Amino acid sequence: MRAIILAAGVGRRMAPVTDSMPKCLMPFGGRSLLAWYLDGLQSVGITNASIVVGYRKEQIMEEATVVAPSMSIRWVINEEFRRGSIYSLWVARTECDDDVLVMDADVLFPRVFLTRLLESAHPNAVLVDQHVTQRDEERMVMVREGRVVALTKTPPVGAVSHGEGVGFLKIAASHAECIGETLNPYISSGNLDIEYEDALGEFFERVDVGYEEIGDMSWIEIDCVADRDRAQADVLPGIIRLDEAHDVSVL
Repeated sequence: MRAIILAAGVGRRMAPVTDSMPKCLMPFGGRSLLAWYLDGLQSVGITNASIVVGYRKEQIMEEATVVAPSMSIRWVINEEFRRGSIYSLWVARTECDDDVLVMDADVLFPRVFLTRLLESAHPNAVLVDQHVTQRDEERMVMVREGRVVALTKTPPVGAVSHGEGVGFLKIAASHAECIGETLNPYISSGNLDIEYEDALGEFFERVDVGYEEIGDMSWIEIDCVADRDRAQADVLPGIIRLDEAHDVSVL
């Protein structure tokens, strides 16, 4: 399996923190967020990663070299990193040469999340916190007849919200080419200012995507400074406990 980490964005809502560093290099427990990702991937046997970079890409490349010298990392450059995340996934479409795990780079999570996806009976799957109800801009996992039909802030007709999506999508190699085919109309028309999840409607129509629930576990998506502070004070201790409980060494 290959991890595709989308780390190209500016992180404007994190300013002024991100004026000098990409969001994925923010420290948590003495390690960068990127280090948490790469350590976690290696702990479950994923040693191949493609990292999409743009904003302050040199800093990310240097950090990855230091914290994960034994990983095989391919760098994908997004020159349109000030646009929506759809372009990051578009430029990474050629990296889908295996089963892939597409990951937003702004989530602090326990390593058991990765185990849940890898061990899922669904060849294609997302993680969902089933205890979250939409209050603001949460991206919800919409389900119809047991399968995921959207990751959205605007529920489609006839679908039921099952909770908040974590930002990780496992795709079987046999379905990976559907990603590029789904995104192509948006890219061809110059519609680059949307998030990739908003362009996956056709993908969910064509591909049977399941879900795994993780609502009993600590995690947080870091969008703003308040999220970072909550992650440090409240979420990180729970993540460390989960890693220890699942016999995963905490570096």
